[in-house]
Amino acid sequence: MAGSALPPVGVFALQGDVREHVAVLRELGADVREVRTADQLADVGGLVIPGGESSVMDKLSRLFGLREPLRARIAAGMPVYGTCAGMILLSDRVLDAIDGQLTLGGLDVTVRRNAFGNQLDSFETDLAIPALGDPPVHAVFIRAPVVVDAGVGVGVLSALDDGRIVAVEQGRLLATAFHPEVAGETRFHERFLAHVAAAENAAS
Repeated sequence: MAGSALPPVGVFALQGDVREHVAVLRELGADVREVRTADQLADVGGLVIPGGESSVMDKLSRLFGLREPLRARIAAGMPVYGTCAGMILLSDRVLDAIDGQLTLGGLDVTVRRNAFGNQLDSFETDLAIPALGDPPVHAVFIRAPVVVDAGVGVGVLSALDDGRIVAVEQGRLLATAFHPEVAGETRFHERFLAHVAAAENAAS
């Protein structure tokens, strides 16, 4: 899928389930870098922001000088895929955030943190996602957020039976409330790499 024409892609590696995303991307043939500094960010053509603790990721991104370079790259059109906490960080608005918590923004959505409760309320389900075709995606939700409001420019890729939105896309930004990387699901990462390829082609 990825091929040698793709630039390196990064995984935000200050906190979260970094190794799982690195493994999926390498399985797909991508040249993957762990990103902890602004210099490392400058070397990649796209970024995955993993699940973890969104408030800790926010604090560490500021501490390591990554927040503003990340915001600038996102605003400039860098493809980014965020899972769980990554979805929160990409969102413009967050409900139930801790005091002082910031996001990177880019997605015109409002998300609610820990929408399903605590770790004990984690669950799995199969989701039909027409944009990815068959079979359904086996989705693992772990202290997951949900999108409670999406702007007109946001594509809703999937929602639960009760209507709560759990996967969205806007331009070259992709986000899921669940964790494909722990369920052997690669199609979201493939979609992310397709965005990276499109961005590279547009720049050349």
